[in-house]
Amino acid sequence: MSDEATVITRRDGRVGRILLNRPRVLNTLTLDMVRAMTKALIDFREDPLVHAVVVEGAGDRAFCAGGDIRALRDGQLSGDRTGVEQFFGEEYDLNYLIAGYNKPYVALIDGICMGGGIGVSVHGAYRVATEHAMFAMPETAIGFFPDIGGTFFLPRLPGQLGVYLGLTGLRTTGADSVHAGFATHFVSRARLSALSAALAETGVSALGRFAEPLPAFSLEPHMAAIERCCSADTIGEIAARLAAETGDWAKAALDAFHHVSPTALAFTLEAFRRASRMTLRTALDAEIALTRTTMAWPDFVEGVRAMVVDKDRQPKWTPARIEDIDQSAIAAMFP
Repeated sequence: MSDEATVITRRDGRVGRILLNRPRVLNTLTLDMVRAMTKALIDFREDPLVHAVVVEGAGDRAFCAGGDIRALRDGQLSGDRTGVEQFFGEEYDLNYLIAGYNKPYVALIDGICMGGGIGVSVHGAYRVATEHAMFAMPETAIGFFPDIGGTFFLPRLPGQLGVYLGLTGLRTTGADSVHAGFATHFVSRARLSALSAALAETGVSALGRFAEPLPAFSLEPHMAAIERCCSADTIGEIAARLAAETGDWAKAALDAFHHVSPTALAFTLEAFRRASRMTLRTALDAEIALTRTTMAWPDFVEGVRAMVVDKDRQPKWTPARIEDIDQSAIAAMFP
């Protein structure tokens, strides 16, 4: 494939390589990229010379910053959701393919990894994070919910950590991402290229040689309080419990609650509670249905406008306050 391709694939020694190649836009995913990754994984699966697959992002700023939400907004505004349905359907099928892949799947994550980037990494067997890795699911800030299987895997992180991170969109960086469960190994950026080469030579056994000891988890002292707060039944009660806590972690969560979509907080929490009893496949199917109802709510179009299109960061949410959430409207979003 040419250097201009948005996904570059090749066989290299024992591994098949997939490079997400849109560094100027932080390797954000398009439908063509989803299709190219799917084809590559199917081809590598059938190739007896490929023992593992290694996925990387071009440049040093991002592994993958998510999907092209501007294009999704345009599809919603036009009233023609054909492209939107194709993107989500094929993206979620790719996530499921990765989760059940029959060869070791190794994501090397250096830089931003958000939304769809987490979808093409966290479902794989091995996720290597550097000190520059930054994981986040900031969808509530655009009036949406953590999809790509996020409703499935976030509630399964330790305690209520995934609920805390999924509601607030707060970041997990470096070695903390291993403690949290986003990554499986920590390797410094200076050694990442050597690890990548070693994978081609000796396969996934190289991970054990390159993995570095983890420092303490920065959120460990607060895990009990996070569980106490985020196990509440409603967003209003979670907010009240956070307000009663001290510490920067609680302040950061409350600050996020005051900026993201109140309605998105409510339907995200409900999606988490429901998906905690689902398989990954049924959770992905439920997410497809939820994209249709949540994107039709005014907050998605407005959130993407404020954060991505106009970038004024002044969204006007419907409603503006957690206290005014219409629980019947939330219930109606779920079939």
